[in-house]
Amino acid sequence: MQEEIQGQLGQFGETCDHQPSGQRCEPERDARTPAHLTERRPKREGETHDAIIRCSSGNYNERHVAGWRRAGTLTPVTRPLPSPLPHRDGVAPSYAWLPAGDWRILLDWLVARFPHVGKAIMLERLQRGEIVDEAGRIMTADTPYRAGSRIWYYREVPAETPVPFTESILYRDERLLVVDKPHFLATTPGGRYLRETLLARLREKLDLPYLTPIHRLDRETAGVVLFCLHPPSRGAYQQLFEQRSVQKVYEASAPFRADLELPHVHRSLLREGARNGERFFTMQEMPGAPNSETRISLIEQHGNLARYRLEPHTGRKHQLRAHMAALGIPILNDPWYPAVTEDKGDDFSKPLQLLAREIEFIDPIGGGARRFESGLRLMPLDSLMQPV
Repeated sequence: MQEEIQGQLGQFGETCDHQPSGQRCEPERDARTPAHLTERRPKREGETHDAIIRCSSGNYNERHVAGWRRAGTLTPVTRPLPSPLPHRDGVAPSYAWLPAGDWRILLDWLVARFPHVGKAIMLERLQRGEIVDEAGRIMTADTPYRAGSRIWYYREVPAETPVPFTESILYRDERLLVVDKPHFLATTPGGRYLRETLLARLREKLDLPYLTPIHRLDRETAGVVLFCLHPPSRGAYQQLFEQRSVQKVYEASAPFRADLELPHVHRSLLREGARNGERFFTMQEMPGAPNSETRISLIEQHGNLARYRLEPHTGRKHQLRAHMAALGIPILNDPWYPAVTEDKGDDFSKPLQLLAREIEFIDPIGGGARRFESGLRLMPLDSLMQPV
């Protein structure tokens, strides 16, 4: 049985808005999967939702699942209907589940759930017919609130500044699309980035509304990203990442540390940090058993700077950036590590000097070796020289 990994919502084309701002999840993952092929395992510590177990093939053997069934911890999952709204400008519609509560009409809940939007704008969107139920029926200002149902709508963000860099196609076949992502372009919609994202651009330019990324790169990072063109094949490719069967090579420019013996394998326990008593988005190294590992080697040195080859064995959030900062050699132009700096806004002059150079794996369907290399390059070291 294959465990459906949660929390990667942006990959699958449907945005869920029942989490607090900045947190994303997807309890259904793929509404097109037939209901009889799935069951639900109760959530474990650190998970947001019960995990979906797909009965096709994968990590869990029949003995594991049979034990869960005997213990009564697996229950059938009924999949909701797919989105009644089409993609718009390469962006998938969003949805929200309506929780139990004493709201009389839908508008009351919308105002309470999205206070930053305001009642006047919500009322205008309802009047424009932009919010519908699962059957595609238009919701109005007087629609009664119905807990347990789901509404669909299009996210709106303030005018996005166009990212002045273009992506390029490295490879395409019937299942895979391999793309060189430029710096400053988010992989998937999220936060204030909606249409100026790699996924939205590709869906619109190539007319591929159900294109989905197999993995993601940070907005600041450039390089190779894999997408799936064939939804039934997506799980097989994603499983390669889950099983650490993908070899990834990055390049980074950072200060040179003469006392750091290279190659060096850095291991640490990475967890999200805290600010003012609340969870913060950057990662911090903490005492405890390591959950992250990166091999670091030297490519070249120029004065007080160097270019490094980074080979992550694990795939923790911001792993390379956090590891380099922890070693005292933070990646150049990093706005978050070792400390969060002021938002650069529309300044595209100082890209993070981190590039996803290569990705290599054995194709889970065809069986052949696959290797893709970015055509992009980091800035020359002499142009990045810092005063000694």
